[in-house]
Amino acid sequence: MVESVDVAVIGAGVVGTAIAREIGRSNRSCLLIEARSDVGDATSKANTAILHTGFDAPVGSLESRLVRRGHVLLREYAEQTGIPIERTGAAVVAWTESQQAELPGLLSKALANHYDAAELISAETLYRREPYLAPGARGALAVPDESIICPWTTTLAYATDAAAAGVTLRLDTTVQGIGRDPDGTHLLDTSSGPVRARWLVNAAGLASAEINRMMGHDEFTITPRRGQLVVFDKFARRLVSSIILPIPTGTTKGVLVAPTIYGNLLVGPTAEDLPDPTDTATTPDGLQSLVAAGVAIVPELAGEEVTNSYAGLRAASEHRDYQVSCEAERHYVCVGGIRSTGLSASLALAEHVVELMTGAGYPVVTRAGAPAPARQPNLGEAFMRPAGDPAAVAADPEYGRIVCFCERVSRGEVRDALASTVPPRDLAGVARRTRATNGRCQGFYCAAEVATMLRSESPSR
Repeated sequence: MVESVDVAVIGAGVVGTAIAREIGRSNRSCLLIEARSDVGDATSKANTAILHTGFDAPVGSLESRLVRRGHVLLREYAEQTGIPIERTGAAVVAWTESQQAELPGLLSKALANHYDAAELISAETLYRREPYLAPGARGALAVPDESIICPWTTTLAYATDAAAAGVTLRLDTTVQGIGRDPDGTHLLDTSSGPVRARWLVNAAGLASAEINRMMGHDEFTITPRRGQLVVFDKFARRLVSSIILPIPTGTTKGVLVAPTIYGNLLVGPTAEDLPDPTDTATTPDGLQSLVAAGVAIVPELAGEEVTNSYAGLRAASEHRDYQVSCEAERHYVCVGGIRSTGLSASLALAEHVVELMTGAGYPVVTRAGAPAPARQPNLGEAFMRPAGDPAAVAADPEYGRIVCFCERVSRGEVRDALASTVPPRDLAGVARRTRATNGRCQGFYCAAEVATMLRSESPSR
């Protein structure tokens, strides 16, 4: 049988789920197609988890406009849903005379991007704020509104809202070909069966250029850019209070040192262009270079333990800007080349897509009675977790029965995740919904019990 919908969205990363949520809340039926077994399981799960202001985006670009708008929208949405955000601020640090000379230009760029809260600060002010930095810094550009955020909960919140609004989520499904009926309807050949869609939105991330080629276009190519990152133990969190950024170059933003919403300290990423869109392996050279770079910025990191490491792939194209276009005659929107700022711009990208569709003669308008955003479990280290809430434990003792002692995750939280609107299918999915197995022991203690719950309590098993 052929499934027929108004709009098919390909890709259930943070951008695709945001778009599906926006369309689902309208008068249009929507199908969200994802090749992997969970939402947010590719680029969206492995990044620096920063909510950007857009202060350093290319001036006049679509990225600049959408990151700026997305920053506002996501902050508002996070308040409604419980997505944890910490406004740590950032400091772009100059270590050499030539780098110091670039700071006024970065300030001018921030102002040109309509961000006027940035300011140049002296070395003395910088060290008062960040006393553990290595000696020798000459000054910095302070960006007070840069923030850290939970990328996992953001994608899950979008997907949950989309499902509540009536969007159908089809996981483990690849698009193998795209045809077209004489009436203009798209015919998608997928691994889960055929789909008919009046409109098609390509938000396929690393596969966006491939989907674009299926539609007969070759405006951009995607070269996977691997970013390896090192996660230091929670004891290292005290060493920085804000996001420490380097002076960017023409090819990379460089290695940063940043706190995470989960209470750790992050160093990275590398920037390695690869031919393989599945190569998320970390390498000894990459990790050693990151540790060395972190210690050069914050010397006391030499005495701290590394808890974990990971790598993510960014959908880098040959263009400096997002590759977003609408082909009205063929009822097709392409959302490609969305790099490291996709999380920050996600809600603005969704807003932009429906504006393009509406402008092309296909109105997408929020319907009366669309469900309100659903509250999400707050995974932030600085926020109350159920095991630490006496009222929650009294109401449900399962919240007092700890499964993961490193991250203080209770059986009640794992149970809730398994029964959620978009439940996990494996241990990694449970980790993204609860933080279980992500602590110092990396699941040595809790993985077996969590796996047992997954087998016995998951409704999909």
